[in-house]
Amino acid sequence: MEVKIYSEERAKEIADLFHQLVHSIDPSVYSPEQQEVWEPTPPDYERWSQRLKEKKPFIAIIDNRIADFIELDPDGHIDYIYTHPDFLGCGVASVLFEYLLKQAMSLNLERLYVEASCVARPFFENRGFSIIQRDEVKRHGVTLVNFTMERRLHPNNQMQPTADVSAD
Repeated sequence: MEVKIYSEERAKEIADLFHQLVHSIDPSVYSPEQQEVWEPTPPDYERWSQRLKEKKPFIAIIDNRIADFIELDPDGHIDYIYTHPDFLGCGVASVLFEYLLKQAMSLNLERLYVEASCVARPFFENRGFSIIQRDEVKRHGVTLVNFTMERRLHPNNQMQPTADVSAD
């Protein structure tokens, strides 16, 4: 696996990865209607291209395919972390998160925070994040539930241990 910074030729692949993942979530967690308002069909490639140019996510590449991507905003906000369904449970998200954590430490960030989906919540809990609040987001009259979560980073850039790779 190789970790890189996003490059524009990967925009469609990332948009497709996100769309595929959202629409493969167990319908008992997020209904098909919720999935569709979260990520409409077909993906809006122009919106994705603009977003990715601004965010410049870190991407994990396996066999020349994007296995995962994660975004870190300058204030410590983790906007997206999504793993391709073919690579779920392989530890890719853990490796990419550790990469992001090192970047956050090098920037002397005091905290990381995220709005985690019901699916992502355990991943972040296993990495030292605490739930700040449960959120209900309305999109086109459909409610999506997520959780605002936070992890304080130690002063002096001391790394906090995180869960082992098998937790994702």
